[in-house]
Amino acid sequence: MAADAGVTAISKDDDVLNEARVWREDGRDVAIATVIRTWGSSPRPVGSHLAIDSGQNFVGSVSGGCIEGAVIHEAQEVIATGKPKILEYGVTNELAWEVGLACGGQVHVYVEKLD
Repeated sequence: MAADAGVTAISKDDDVLNEARVWREDGRDVAIATVIRTWGSSPRPVGSHLAIDSGQNFVGSVSGGCIEGAVIHEAQEVIATGKPKILEYGVTNELAWEVGLACGGQVHVYVEKLD
């Protein structure tokens, strides 16, 4: 994948955190999204990470792709305000169908800005 494509193939959580550290060292504003709770069918386990910078570049995954776009969007606000958020997606949430989380489960994601 091209370096300017906005995403890399990093999938191991340690690698995601290391990449976020490199981005911070380069002076980028960065947020980390972490799966903190799941219920039912969930594509990624608790502790999975997604790192996002203010340019909407990202590495990692919190859902195998079905809610990443929504999380990246929310992360931009977290980067801008510095205020962390807990995001909830699931079968009882109308947004779940909009963002593509039709797996029958529920996932809670904590998003925080790295300082």
